[in-house]
Amino acid sequence: MMLRSCITVPFAIYQNYILAKLEYVKIEMDDIAKELKKETAVAVKMYNWDEKTARISFKRSIRKQWTNLIARENCHPFKTTLLVFFQLPLWVSLSISLRNLVYMLPNQDFHAQLTFTELSVGGFGWIPNLVEVDSSLILPVCFGLLNLGIIELQTLSKVNVPTKLQKFLTNFFRGLSILMIPIASVVPSCVVLYWTTSSAFGFVQNLILVSPKIRRLCKIPQTPSELEQPYKHIITGIKYRFKYFSDKNS
Repeated sequence: MMLRSCITVPFAIYQNYILAKLEYVKIEMDDIAKELKKETAVAVKMYNWDEKTARISFKRSIRKQWTNLIARENCHPFKTTLLVFFQLPLWVSLSISLRNLVYMLPNQDFHAQLTFTELSVGGFGWIPNLVEVDSSLILPVCFGLLNLGIIELQTLSKVNVPTKLQKFLTNFFRGLSILMIPIASVVPSCVVLYWTTSSAFGFVQNLILVSPKIRRLCKIPQTPSELEQPYKHIITGIKYRFKYFSDKNS
């Protein structure tokens, strides 16, 4: 958790900062595009451009203006992926490290056997042995539900209509979250415990970062799409979905 707090939280804040600046850039870009269309229409009449020439000129001007705005605001879209590039390797490396502890890899020496014994007797509640799988499926199910919760939280906290790509990615990660449940049910409990606590941390992190007060505290610019009462909006969305599915099944 210390690693998540020290590494991923600052990157999550930075990601939201870049996304907010990009939203303003896109708004400004829409106004510029309208002006460029007018200028292109004038150029077509003045220089007798054909449709292909006009289209090429317009696209070239759009790319140039977009590049200038991105450079001016220092908010290249690639920066929004920094969180994933740091968080994913961290998640994989810690998962592999825990797996190696369970299987006493790479060397089955005294220290490896000692760690294995500590994991074997250092469990809690329904999982007294952390090297065995969670036969109750409590942790795997919680892991899957938390991941679904993160996805739904991000979906419900937005007011803009999602694009086809965004809808596809949302459904893809929903399916991946469900698929991870049977995978989590066959790995050692200590690994699933890490996965679950990591997802729980991510859920709380996302829940906190939708708060306008927290966003201003983190110097994230206020945007037109930002909700004044995000938690009320999320609860309303959850109630609507429950009502929709209950009416559909009745």
